[in-house]
Amino acid sequence: MVYSRGRNPSATEIFSKIAQSKGLRDKVFITLGLILLERLGIFIPVPGIDRAAFEQLVRQGGDFLMFVNIFTGGGLAALGVFTLGILPYINASIILQLLTAALPQLEDLQKNEGEAGRRKIAQITRYTALVWGIIQSVILSLVLKQYALPGLPAWQFVLQTALALTAGSMAVMWISEVITERGIGQGASLVIYANIVATLPRALGATITQAKTGDRSTVTGIIILLLVFLATIIGIIFVEEGSRRIPIVSAKHQAGGAGSLPARQSYMPLKLNASGVMPIIFASALVFLPLQLATWTKTPWLIQVAGYLSPNSSMPWIYALLFFTLIIAFSYFYTSLTLEPTEIATNLKRSGVAIPGVRPGSATALYLANVQNQLTLLGGLFLGAVAIIPSAVEGAIQVRTFQGIGATSLLILVGVAIQTAKQVQTQVISLRYEGATEAQVFSSRSDASQPPYLA
Repeated sequence: MVYSRGRNPSATEIFSKIAQSKGLRDKVFITLGLILLERLGIFIPVPGIDRAAFEQLVRQGGDFLMFVNIFTGGGLAALGVFTLGILPYINASIILQLLTAALPQLEDLQKNEGEAGRRKIAQITRYTALVWGIIQSVILSLVLKQYALPGLPAWQFVLQTALALTAGSMAVMWISEVITERGIGQGASLVIYANIVATLPRALGATITQAKTGDRSTVTGIIILLLVFLATIIGIIFVEEGSRRIPIVSAKHQAGGAGSLPARQSYMPLKLNASGVMPIIFASALVFLPLQLATWTKTPWLIQVAGYLSPNSSMPWIYALLFFTLIIAFSYFYTSLTLEPTEIATNLKRSGVAIPGVRPGSATALYLANVQNQLTLLGGLFLGAVAIIPSAVEGAIQVRTFQGIGATSLLILVGVAIQTAKQVQTQVISLRYEGATEAQVFSSRSDASQPPYLA
């Protein structure tokens, strides 16, 4: 948590360290290889489907099917074994994190049982993802039954399709976990990142076509939308990079006596957006849940509710308000899980480090909690605004070629890129200091072995 004065590595140094360090090189290759495997799995077809008819359904299937198709990188339209992708795992994570806040037993596992507790939570999340994946696979198989090839019994089609989709979703979950544990970056976020990037060429091509065939107002609208997207990217970088630096000082520097050391300025950064892109991912999955249920169950009242929650409804402000509120709520919720002021205050006290003007212990914990609440509110408000403004502009100027690849996708793309780049930089800086330490030890040994007149 304490700030380091070392400069950030350049791109040249990063590539050099990747080439030199087998450990870092292996992490990069594992990450790239597994992402490639996930992309290939999307296009391994589920057997027994009239693919042309189903792809037409997805193209005209409304907001939910478009949302799923974006998050799976075209996997829904292709109807491959990885069609469900990471969504069951994301939904399971949301369920478990909500239950963690509601059930004391799970909260105790999360906060007090250390690494063993976190492994237990991860195992429960996997089982929940399996159950959720089975439910989604069976429902989707029943929906797809009308697109089965002639001559295939309905029960056989539903069984084989559900098994293929469930196995695919578990494989994607495994891929994301291996990337997190043995690769670079957060696995689930990188899977979604790769899938969104895969849909960009088609959206850009459609936008260029519309600009060529449209009138002057259409071209003007596209330019305005692109400028809004650029401003959104700048805003995302501001939110992701923003932090408040809390000054800290060692007890030795505070003593003020004859034995005290010279004062040295250090600080502990608290991020403006400590939860990263997870509030966006969770809010997106939750706001589209009614659309998902309405699409699959065809329940009249649920279809009506889902219609109100659609960004393309006659009252889009309902969707915008709900999405905005969920982003702020998940920002608070996720930050509370990832940042524990009491634990930080305890560690500072044990290390003999204090915040000037704040008593160690409970007073420090209360101070950090207040600061983090203020930062989370500001970050959540800014994140929510960045998420809904481009969509509002897109609706106002009636340019729909980026539909589904709007602010939410931009937030995920930029946020994941920044977080992954920081992790790579951290790895490189660690290697830099390891090299410096080894050189210093070698130099000390060489000096010790030399005669005094050569020292």
